[in-house]
Amino acid sequence: MRHRLAALVLLLAAPLIQAAIPATPVMTIYKFNGSFTVPYYSADGTPGAGAPAGTLTQGASVIPCLVLRDGKPLTDAKGTPYVGFEVVVDPRRATRADTQRFKQAVAGRGGMQVQNHHCGPGVKNVIDVRQLYALKKGPFFDPPGTAAGGGEGASGLDRMVRAFHASPQCETANRALTGRRAALAAAWDGFIRANGQLGTDTELARAKHLDYVMRTALHEGHLKRGCNAYGSCERNVIALSIRNRAVGQCQRGQGCGFPGDFQGVSSSVSQYNIWDEYLTQISGLTSCFLRPDLAADSDYAKLQAMYTQNVGDIERILYGADADLQAIFPGTPLADLKELRHYYHAPAMGKCFPKQQRVEYISGAVASRGSDYALLADTRIQVGAAAGDGYAFKQFLFEEKPEGDAIQIVDRYPGFTVDGRKVSLRAPSSCPPYGVPAGCPFKQVGRYRKTPSWINEGRPVEITCRVKDRGEACQGAGTATTARLGGTCDVEMRPVAGVR
Repeated sequence: MRHRLAALVLLLAAPLIQAAIPATPVMTIYKFNGSFTVPYYSADGTPGAGAPAGTLTQGASVIPCLVLRDGKPLTDAKGTPYVGFEVVVDPRRATRADTQRFKQAVAGRGGMQVQNHHCGPGVKNVIDVRQLYALKKGPFFDPPGTAAGGGEGASGLDRMVRAFHASPQCETANRALTGRRAALAAAWDGFIRANGQLGTDTELARAKHLDYVMRTALHEGHLKRGCNAYGSCERNVIALSIRNRAVGQCQRGQGCGFPGDFQGVSSSVSQYNIWDEYLTQISGLTSCFLRPDLAADSDYAKLQAMYTQNVGDIERILYGADADLQAIFPGTPLADLKELRHYYHAPAMGKCFPKQQRVEYISGAVASRGSDYALLADTRIQVGAAAGDGYAFKQFLFEEKPEGDAIQIVDRYPGFTVDGRKVSLRAPSSCPPYGVPAGCPFKQVGRYRKTPSWINEGRPVEITCRVKDRGEACQGAGTATTARLGGTCDVEMRPVAGVR
């Protein structure tokens, strides 16, 4: 009898286990270079209409849910959900403790299984789901500590940059999570006013510009390359492109306010998305990463080593003569060096999967199974057979790896169908292997990428750099070597000369 009861319990429990779906993830308010605040609305009104009930800030993290009205999820006329939410981190009031809280929430939601994504009682407001992205990096703050002294430097400008990083002015740039781009600029202005003994106004201004270019070169490049030859060359090329946008062709559309405005060019949000409001919240871009007291931290130590590896070359790129460019980039025609203002990082560009059938990106849609509803947001699906007013589907997951995209197609929503209004079944647009032109020889293609409109306006340039290779771990004195980067078939970085 006991065995029969156990079997009956298992039998009754089986449908519940099969019905379980992933909980909605922690999601983040993010629109590149968008308005600082995003409105939300009363759940009792028409979605997106009328006066906002309040606002959330770029970088705010929330847990979304589906508000039901008359038994159906709240959507606009085209099926786009307006979702209820619980705030995890509000950037306007965030502190260091919120970093751990964010990580715990992401981990907890990642392992949670639920029956559906319906909101609980008490949810009063909704937001357009298309404002939300499943981003997993938490708020970033420098560790507390005393940054006494500026450390040694290889040149006068280098010593000034290091002194700024160790200053109380630099510390103010990262106290709050929001407004860090403007706060860093104000911190440098305050530092220059307070430290006239370190050099002339011109020298201090040059140090500021050098600091900005170094920050951009480090974070625009691939941080995981550390101090290897390709990574060092990449940072020099990024600095060269900034130099050429501020010298000889100063365009306001590229952030240049006056000839030699390396600060404006290197921190233009429209040109370098790393300076976006949200992205400065989750990275060390505006941090005081050269603080001497942070050298014992392995992550900061590596960043300091990468800075040290390139700062001498980049100072010469910005403030040197043609002979300096030719010495740093030997064998590359000077005309190409001086006309290089653009580059293309293919792995980071638009993802596409032309070899996979019926794959679609879903910014926001409702999936249903009877009276249970699930939210699909910022995800890709493989569309299956038509079913009623929708389609069967499986979740299309991928992980970016050095050799290519590792793809998984998983049925994590068994029995659910996605709203047919949010499925286009359009074939993917042009999406070449690795984002490089046809004719490049590949034994096997690991990824496909979209290309920007300007990529064919100029000419691809292969750059030769003379650098010291200290490896990804940035250990040892390094070995002088020649690194090559770019050209038509480089699948990592393609510098382009002559683009207007």
